[in-house]
Amino acid sequence: MFQLPADQLKSILVTDGIVRADEFDAIQEEGTRLGKSPAEILISRGIITDEYYNTILASFYGVRMVTLDPNTIDTEAVNLISEEVARSRRVIPFAIEKDGSVSLAMEDPSDLGTIQFLETRLQRKMRPFLAPRSNFASVFAIYGKKQVESFKKIIQNNIQASLSLSGKKDSEAAGEVPIISITDNIISYAYALRASDVHIEALEKEILVRYRIDGILHEIIRIQKEIHPAIVARFKILSAMKLDEHTNPQDGRFRYRIGNDMIDIRVSILPTFYGEKVEMRLLTTTGNLLTFEELGMTPEMIKALTESFSKTYGIVLITGPTGSGKSTTLYSILSIVNKPEVNIITVEDPIEYEMKYVNQTQVNEAAGTTFASALRAILRQDPNIIMVGEIRDRETAEISVHAALTGHLVLSSLHTNDAPTAVPRMLDMKIEPFLLSAVMNAVLAQRLVRRICLDCLYSYQATDETKQAVRKQMDELHLAADIPVPKTFFKGKGCANCGHTGYHGRMGIFEMMRVTEKVRQLIVDPKFTLGQLRTVARTEGMKSMFEDGLDKAARGNTTIEEVLRVIRE
Repeated sequence: MFQLPADQLKSILVTDGIVRADEFDAIQEEGTRLGKSPAEILISRGIITDEYYNTILASFYGVRMVTLDPNTIDTEAVNLISEEVARSRRVIPFAIEKDGSVSLAMEDPSDLGTIQFLETRLQRKMRPFLAPRSNFASVFAIYGKKQVESFKKIIQNNIQASLSLSGKKDSEAAGEVPIISITDNIISYAYALRASDVHIEALEKEILVRYRIDGILHEIIRIQKEIHPAIVARFKILSAMKLDEHTNPQDGRFRYRIGNDMIDIRVSILPTFYGEKVEMRLLTTTGNLLTFEELGMTPEMIKALTESFSKTYGIVLITGPTGSGKSTTLYSILSIVNKPEVNIITVEDPIEYEMKYVNQTQVNEAAGTTFASALRAILRQDPNIIMVGEIRDRETAEISVHAALTGHLVLSSLHTNDAPTAVPRMLDMKIEPFLLSAVMNAVLAQRLVRRICLDCLYSYQATDETKQAVRKQMDELHLAADIPVPKTFFKGKGCANCGHTGYHGRMGIFEMMRVTEKVRQLIVDPKFTLGQLRTVARTEGMKSMFEDGLDKAARGNTTIEEVLRVIRE
């Protein structure tokens, strides 16, 4: 990351009234401990934006700024260097000038080594510009599109070559170039398309490859069935699984490098009727954790959530179905509470992101390490904050409550459809109402909706059919009839940048239930009902997920169809 000297940054921020001198010193000390610059800490906490920081940098170093548009930059310039060089050097050639020089967007325009390297390699003069870090991801998609165009051709060519390996054992074929090329391209292509999951499924006569992109599964390609055993064997080898096991499920993981990025890939293999199914979860290990703003939270919700985990004890629960982003939210909280004066220990299944200075433990039931057993051991490690990946059973719930009662802050997730339902779910696990009332700080329920692609966004007037669908959903959720239905909604037309889906990326819609004194009194009331809890929570300021989604649809963040889809799941 292109840096401004700390003393200069401090002087500018203090003069602009953004931070006090002592606050900056604390942030600088925190950055030293975490191996990050003060600017990275400031940006990750939302104190300053990338754009503001780049403006300061450009002014201080006297360089020109540029914000790149993937749809308008010169593809001939982009093609001057490979994706690997672009990613590793964090540069994008975006224009060829009349004199033959190349305009070069850089994260660090002071990197003379990279400028000299490219001038020697291309035999052209480089004109460096400063581009925001956030700008590079969308521009790198251009390389992804080139890869998309050649993906099926590469796969088909290697399939033909791999069919000649049919006489070899699966383990031997898995190590041959054609199979390696097929599996590498499946992963690289998934990464280029921003897929979170890869599904390789055995059908009767062929293999089906599907990617989950922005939460939706898309069919990518079908491959001849003959090479299925070799492909499965290749992923087993990478994940350190048993090659000769075909009747029992197996789990593993491996790391894969694409350019300058490292991907942690979680692999699950499941025997099915027509052969073994491979499912891979792609987790970027080199990216920054998301801020609450990036997750899609409103300032009011951020304030309430921050207050809930700023306490030294109690339980904060994140709820929602599988794949709703609960772990991401928990890690975002951990990144904020991760300070020198606190001892943080987690027990997870599995560890999805590695965090510096956080003691992370992974569940291993085969070795006898469960959530409950790990929690018992953690309580003997003098923790301040404990993160439990998920409360699944009575034993884990009891230990978590005990930990919260004895002066620990416990962060965890729970599978419930909304925030109030977390209370009866915990009571179902035989937690005494008076104990639950004493330890619960807040419950945050969430879902993920797809963001509208900003490159092809347009507005339209809500139809009567849309208004009726919104009103029907409000009635089902027992929301007040006086909540207005927005007159204008937004959609994406579909363009090259979003793969003609109209969506690009995801964000959360949330429901925050603060456990106030009135809520605590209701939890211990012998006549407690979930309906009463929802009513009291709303009088205490809780806004439903649907209302949050409706607001985001009205602002053009997502579509009303997306909000209705995830609420009904």
